[in-house]
Amino acid sequence: MKLAEVVPWGRSRREYERMFGLTATDLTKRILGVGDGPASFNAEMALAGHNVTSIDPIYAFSASELRERIGATHQTIAEQLKCNVNQYVWTDFQNAEAVIYTRMEAMSLFLSDYEQGLQQERYIPISLPDLPFPDSSYDLVLCSHLLFLYSEQLSEAFHLTSIKELVRVANDVRIFPLVTLDGHVSPHLNSVLEYCKLNHIQADIIPVDYQFQKGAYQMLRLLRKSL
Repeated sequence: MKLAEVVPWGRSRREYERMFGLTATDLTKRILGVGDGPASFNAEMALAGHNVTSIDPIYAFSASELRERIGATHQTIAEQLKCNVNQYVWTDFQNAEAVIYTRMEAMSLFLSDYEQGLQQERYIPISLPDLPFPDSSYDLVLCSHLLFLYSEQLSEAFHLTSIKELVRVANDVRIFPLVTLDGHVSPHLNSVLEYCKLNHIQADIIPVDYQFQKGAYQMLRLLRKSL
């Protein structure tokens, strides 16, 4: 991965709680965040004494490199938001400036925690579809804005292999959102659901109390069935 290809975009703990329907009990579990990027979820959870490991290939870069890239891209993102206001639901945010402020605040929290988190192996530079963790290493996997969202870039085979890995490392897997970048339901969703049906994985599409991108208001929850 080249840093010039990365557009850092970080979400907060509160957004994670809403995207994935997290309960107080969920927050006490061993959590693996997949594709977390510069989200502040891990940092905020660490401050609260909780156990989160985040994986993302961008963690191969230093804090200064990521800080510079965030500074170089956030205005471009702001302009894109302003040009595409009809693609979003403006209930949590008043305007594009409010989105940028919230995202920059989350990424600032991430950066303040990043170096310590690397040393503690809470941020690990790896990516799907192959994970170096033993079976059932975690209680809960949260995959935010990666699978399904990038269906054009990530193939059906990639999705199926990734689902197999995620369910291997945790019994409870939650993926959000289920739509692509253009707001349509992912063309890979039905294949994933069929794969789950054939492989003893309970798959439920669940509405959540979160929506910014239009159409993105559901998560997929996967539970490994006992044979």
